[in-house]
Amino acid sequence: MISPDDIAKQLIVAERERTPIAAFTDANPDLDVDTAYLAQQAFVQAKLDAGERVVGAKLGLTSRAKQEAMGVDSPLSGVVTSGMLAPFGAPIDLSGLIHPRVEPEIAFVLARDVEAPATVSSVLAATETVCAAIDVIDSRYEEFRFRLPDVIADNASAARFLVGPQSVSPDQIGDLRLLGCVVRANGDVAATAAGAAAMGHPAAAVAWLANSLAQRGAMLKAGWTVFSGGLTAPIALSGKSFVTVEFDGLGTIEAFTG
Repeated sequence: MISPDDIAKQLIVAERERTPIAAFTDANPDLDVDTAYLAQQAFVQAKLDAGERVVGAKLGLTSRAKQEAMGVDSPLSGVVTSGMLAPFGAPIDLSGLIHPRVEPEIAFVLARDVEAPATVSSVLAATETVCAAIDVIDSRYEEFRFRLPDVIADNASAARFLVGPQSVSPDQIGDLRLLGCVVRANGDVAATAAGAAAMGHPAAAVAWLANSLAQRGAMLKAGWTVFSGGLTAPIALSGKSFVTVEFDGLGTIEAFTG
C-alpha cells in the first residue's frame, strides 16, 4: 500500500509543475479514507512549511447528486490556506492551475470555535457572518475519474477561493436553505440553485464537518472561513472566462480570467 507521504509528494509535484497524475486508487484500489486524510495533511503541511497559514476549511460532495455520481454517501473536507485566497476584483491567474472549474458556495465566517457535537443551531450561533463565495477547484489528476480517497488526498481539489464584498449575520439573512443564487458564464445563465443544495442546509454541512474533524482530533476555529460546498455543478474556466454569481441578500461575486 502506498504511504501518505508518497501520495503527498506526488501531489506536490503535480501541483507545482502543472502536470496531472493518475488517480492513486487505479494502482492502489484498497486506499482508504483514513490514509487519504493523512496524505492530505502532508500535502497541506508542505504549504504551511512554505509560509502559508490555515485560514479555513472547505466541504466537497455536499449535494446528493454529486455523491451519487461518485458512488459515495457522505461529503469530504479539505483545508484552506492563505495562499488560496484570491484578491477580490482581481482576475484569476490560471497559469498555476491544471483544469480549473468554479462552484458557487455560501461561506461562514466563524466568531468562535465550533465544538462537537455540532448542529445547525450551534453552527449558526458560532457564525459571525455569511457571505457569497466562489470555490475554484482544480483536481491534480489526469481525468475526472477518481474515487473518494483520491479527492480527499488532493485536499478536496482546493485551489483558489473568492469571497464576496457583503457579509451578513445569519439572523439578518433569514433561512439559508432558501437563499437563491444565479450563475452566469460569459453572460449566459449557466445554473440556478439554493442553499438547500448543500446537505439540505449549508449550516448542516458545516456541522457535519465539525463533527467529522472532532473524530480526527481537530476542530473548526474562530476566525476561520468555512466554505460549505458547491451548490451547482462546476463550471470550467479556460482562456478568457467570466463567471458571475448573484446571491439573494449577499450580492454578486465575479470570477474572471485574464
